[in-house]
Amino acid sequence: MAGVNKVILVGNLGKDPEVRHLDNGRAVANFSLATSETYKNKQGERVTNTEWHNVVLWTPLAEIAERFLKKGGQVYIEGKLTTRSWDDQDGNKRYTTEVVGREMTLLGSRPEGGGGAPQSSPANPATESPVSSIPEDDTDDLPF
Repeated sequence: MAGVNKVILVGNLGKDPEVRHLDNGRAVANFSLATSETYKNKQGERVTNTEWHNVVLWTPLAEIAERFLKKGGQVYIEGKLTTRSWDDQDGNKRYTTEVVGREMTLLGSRPEGGGGAPQSSPANPATESPVSSIPEDDTDDLPF
């Protein structure tokens, strides 16, 4: 039986995507995504726990991210976890785990100027339905 490597995140961008265009014409976008959960502890106090995820998108999603994603914006990402390694300048082996996005849906209100911001990736628009956004009154707990 084969394994499953699937990640679904709904969160807010911690910074604008950093997009690079490679020599072969492909684009790659990198950004951090914050997901938060809120609960009440034993003392009845509201506690928010925020996790940060490194997200990587490749063409054509990288180009959509470059045009429409901004710091603080809400997005749905579906993809897989990957871990890569490299040697730092001191020769130490370093590792990072990233979410490589395969599908993306822009959430929340459209950016200023409107236009026709795509709401889903062109890779699978017919089968993907938009995910509803978090109610406005929950946004005051965002970490940025």
